[in-house]
Amino acid sequence: MTRTTAATLSLALLYSAAGCGKPADGKSSPDASRPPVAVETAKATASELEETVDVVGTLTARSEADVKTEYSGTVVQVFVTQWVRVTAGTPLARLDSSEIDAAVQAARATALQAEVASQRAARELERTVKLKEAGLATQQGLDEARSVEEAARAGAAAAKAQLAMAQTRLAKAVVRAPIDGVVALRNVNVGDYVENMGNPPPMFRVVDNRVLELTANVPSARMSALKVGQPFAFTSDALPGRTFSGKVSFINPAADEASRTVKVKAEVPNTDQALKTGLFVKGRIVTGTRSGVLVVPRSALVSWDTLTGKGSVFVVDGGVARRVDVETGAAPGDRVEVVKGLGAGQEVVTRGGFNLREGDKVLVAREA
Repeated sequence: MTRTTAATLSLALLYSAAGCGKPADGKSSPDASRPPVAVETAKATASELEETVDVVGTLTARSEADVKTEYSGTVVQVFVTQWVRVTAGTPLARLDSSEIDAAVQAARATALQAEVASQRAARELERTVKLKEAGLATQQGLDEARSVEEAARAGAAAAKAQLAMAQTRLAKAVVRAPIDGVVALRNVNVGDYVENMGNPPPMFRVVDNRVLELTANVPSARMSALKVGQPFAFTSDALPGRTFSGKVSFINPAADEASRTVKVKAEVPNTDQALKTGLFVKGRIVTGTRSGVLVVPRSALVSWDTLTGKGSVFVVDGGVARRVDVETGAAPGDRVEVVKGLGAGQEVVTRGGFNLREGDKVLVAREA
């Protein structure tokens, strides 16, 4: 072996023994020249935890009505504009009723004639009864008088029914609000011809948004945790900074075959009218509460697989960061349940963890 070869071999053995900066266990050793990393921390604590089901959905009015005419005609008056509040029975528009007015007058005259005929037949029947008692009329004459009176009475009743029908039709010439609410749509003007045949567009839409409904789909695996009356809290990007509440009002007894989800409806009071129909919201249904649950802030997790519940956090131990694997449970809001891997009182890094490496020295800037 030459002197050059021997020197090369000695140098290779020296680097091999050094392990290129790695200890014998294969883990990266902390860099002694690396300064302490500034972090913020919090302690894992046992506290009360709400069990929730996260949902997303769209708000709709519980009461909403598309107003259409019940017979064809020309609009001669429109009484309201959009965005005005109305009560049930408020006139919205009136159709041309000249033909119906004439029909009502004719029906009234016919009803009067029929009533006169009925009264005449009744008097004739009464006279025939007296003649029969005096022996001056036959039984056949009495039977005929009674039949005429019954027919006249029936004719009078039919004429009254025709008059009532014509009056009802006349009343429907005025289109009225069927519910309390706000006129969300006005789709007609004076002179428009509207029809009741086929499927015409609505003349008006009245929406009562004092009570709204949220419809959401919940995975069938969480269905057993749901009950009618459970509280529900949600937010909407349209109203940042505000949280609204409601309660579960309906749970569909059947799951959707395609998505394997269950449709749930929540009733939402809207007394200040801040929420609007059609808004997209995100929220959670509170299904229960547990005490003594170990939790950490969500920001403490530097890795987390929500499907398997596996994650990791950095624990501060004697001024040094140690990476610890954990198993997680429920995660309501900004807290996460830790079911395995941590103990109460352990200090976890909540900010600055993504800059840490195993064994780094840390400088706690703030402890929550």
